[in-house]
Amino acid sequence: MRGLPVPDPGTPPTRTSTGYLWWLVRVQASTVVAAIMFGVVWSLAQALMPAAIGKAIDLGVTARDTGALVLWTGALLALGVLQAYAGIMRHRNACQNWLGSAYRTMQLTVRQATRLGATLPKRMATGEVVSVGMSDVAHIGDTVDILGRGAGAVVGIVTVATIMLTTSLQLGLVVVLGVPLLTLAVTLLIRPLHKRQAAYRAEQGGLTTRAADIVTGLRVLRGVGGEAAFAARYRAESQRLRAAGVRVAKVDSLLEATQVLLPGVFVALVTWLGARLTVAGDITPGQLVAFYGYAVFLMMPLRTLTEAVNKITRGHVAAGRVLGLLRLTPELADPAVPATVRDPGAAELVDPESGLVVAPGRVTAVAAARPEEATAIADRLGRYRDSDAALDGVPLRQLTRASVRDLILVADNDARLFSGRLRDELAPRGADDERIAAALDAASARDIVDALPDGLDAQVAERGREFSGGQQQRLRLSRALLADPPILVLVEPTSAVDAHTEARIAARLAKARAGRTTVVCTTSPLVLDRADRVAFVDGGRVVAEGTHRELLDRVPRYAATVTRGEDG
Repeated sequence: MRGLPVPDPGTPPTRTSTGYLWWLVRVQASTVVAAIMFGVVWSLAQALMPAAIGKAIDLGVTARDTGALVLWTGALLALGVLQAYAGIMRHRNACQNWLGSAYRTMQLTVRQATRLGATLPKRMATGEVVSVGMSDVAHIGDTVDILGRGAGAVVGIVTVATIMLTTSLQLGLVVVLGVPLLTLAVTLLIRPLHKRQAAYRAEQGGLTTRAADIVTGLRVLRGVGGEAAFAARYRAESQRLRAAGVRVAKVDSLLEATQVLLPGVFVALVTWLGARLTVAGDITPGQLVAFYGYAVFLMMPLRTLTEAVNKITRGHVAAGRVLGLLRLTPELADPAVPATVRDPGAAELVDPESGLVVAPGRVTAVAAARPEEATAIADRLGRYRDSDAALDGVPLRQLTRASVRDLILVADNDARLFSGRLRDELAPRGADDERIAAALDAASARDIVDALPDGLDAQVAERGREFSGGQQQRLRLSRALLADPPILVLVEPTSAVDAHTEARIAARLAKARAGRTTVVCTTSPLVLDRADRVAFVDGGRVVAEGTHRELLDRVPRYAATVTRGEDG
């Protein structure tokens, strides 16, 4: 079997769900064709077994011909061996098709989520994204997986119908007419099932979003006494989801019962008619046994066909959900002809909207009268929102977003620690222990690692929940320093630590970033005092520049902002 996932999932069509599913079939055509071929052989071998049994009875047992009995028994054994081999190969290729379709779809959704960045949470709820990754990819895999068995079921039905028509026109017509009617009867239940599944899917996505919000904000909810209110809302929504699930289950159970009842009645009818024809002498006892075998055999391909209709319908709905994500476009588009920056480490970074000019190779602090003003500047400098910000005279909008991310790293307090080994979390691109130790020292985070039983090899839980807020902030700062970008923008990097730790970080930051451009958005006097230059922002504009002490002496509004006092 080929390795999964594939290096490049490709670029699918996004106009229709049918087009996307057909694209999945095309990109793994070899295994899909193999699954269909082995499915056909598997079904044919099983369909011909009743004929071999009938011949053994008529030519061997009834005629008392040992040679014929051995011949047809051997044919039955050969069919069994062929069916076993074809079944193994069909299942193997079907599994490859399921995994290939599911993994490829997951790769596409993850790639799209990465491409969208901050646009994704604005356009699609968290629960909806989780549902796409958890359930929709499985339904899409089921759609491609069923093709092998579905094709085999069609060929099996056609083969049996042909044999029965040539043996007995009456029984053959029963099969030829009965199979489409049974399939139609079951198909009528698919449409209401599809509608109820879509409603259930919407409720499920909403509830998942609610759960994610509650878990994320649980500490805040407890602090403001809102835990009970949100728990009550979650209970109410979960009951609506349960009711939607019951509605789905009602139709689904009716569908399952129909898939058992109708083929059973059909088998009974075929057997009754065959017995009457045998008594009348129109068919032989061996043919009667064969007809019974055909009728029993037909239960399986009939059930497979209804299963195929059900899975393809679900896959069609799931593909629509996936395409809803794939059709989203980033708020910030890459230019048709990207520009380049010759030496970003020696280039000025300018934000015309605020008037901020960041000198290369120095630590520039931005102190804003209102925190949101500093955050807006950081977003423009990192091109998380469109603006006229420029690097070395080149507008950032003329660079690709990937280039901007390589040149400018914005590290704020919305960043998260991910689960996994701490070493890999701090240096995802790899770094030796000496570099990691230096970054930990600069962020005053060495004590955090030393307290862990496994040190850098300790496993970090989801969102780093085993660490306090201040510990997470210091570890995130270590990660940003290890990334070592040409330009680093830090937003309130010491807001959650005590004064002694803050003083150590402020004293070590400039050394850790020597020769690199660093912007620190903060109102901490300890950090501001260590900056090469401070820009004071009020009303969204830089209104004063200088060292921290110079601004304290000549700008009362700045002094009031950084000392938490009131200006006169």
